Amino acid sequence: MGELLKGITVFVIFLGMSSPLLIIGLVYYFMKRLEHKQILAAIEKGTPLSELRPPKKKQNGALWIRSLTFGVAMIIIGWSFLIVGPSNNSEIQVVAVIFLGIGVAWLIRGILYRKCQPQSQPPAKNDTESKKKPDSCF
Repeated sequence: MGELLKGITVFVIFLGMSSPLLIIGLVYYFMKRLEHKQILAAIEKGTPLSELRPPKKKQNGALWIRSLTFGVAMIIIGWSFLIVGPSNNSEIQVVAVIFLGIGVAWLIRGILYRKCQPQSQPPAKNDTESKKKPDSCF
């Protein structure tokens, strides 16, 4: 009886944690389905698709700054797990290493994106060198 109770408990916890993900997935699916029907109806009527979809919003802030910020935050979280967690608990150390790895990856991504980010200053009018984009952009 004890094993059955543990199994039911695990099932209820799993169901509770996966329900929001399932609901979000279903809402996204039905929204995309409705959008697809609207596009097909617009094509049948001959309406241009540019009128159907609103223009995309411009990003707030530079992408490289957000990547650097997220990377630094993940590194701080990883270090806090290493410092606060007990030294004999290997699970916490694995979690800390994962957070540190993700933080370093995002930090490197931010540094690499910084090269490709367009400068906020307009280039000189006759300066053809400044109009060239870097060759190493993604």
